[in-house]
Amino acid sequence: MSMMIDIAALDDIPRQGARVVKTDAGCVAVFRTADDQVYALEDRCPHKGGPLSEGIVHGTSVTCPLHAWVFDLTTGLAQGADAGAVRTYPARTEGGRVFLDANFLRRRTAA
Repeated sequence: MSMMIDIAALDDIPRQGARVVKTDAGCVAVFRTADDQVYALEDRCPHKGGPLSEGIVHGTSVTCPLHAWVFDLTTGLAQGADAGAVRTYPARTEGGRVFLDANFLRRRTAA
């Protein structure tokens, strides 16, 4: 059974914006879409390490602020890039709060 961690109020994350959560697995960018959906991705673009949390959110995508790579918030896959994906993390909202899966955040995968 997953343990969920309360990380913020939904209203603490701007619509079409993000906040960064520091975890044992590294920094996680928690995004809020215009329709209040939340997604959590690794906060580091695989291209040049750009902070995705500082990117532009549009629909269910985010554009890296450094070189305009576009990532799907639901899958973490780069759109139109030869190679590129970021780790995604389970996120949900309940009662106006945002939760991340604690067990998933602790996992590390071999590179």
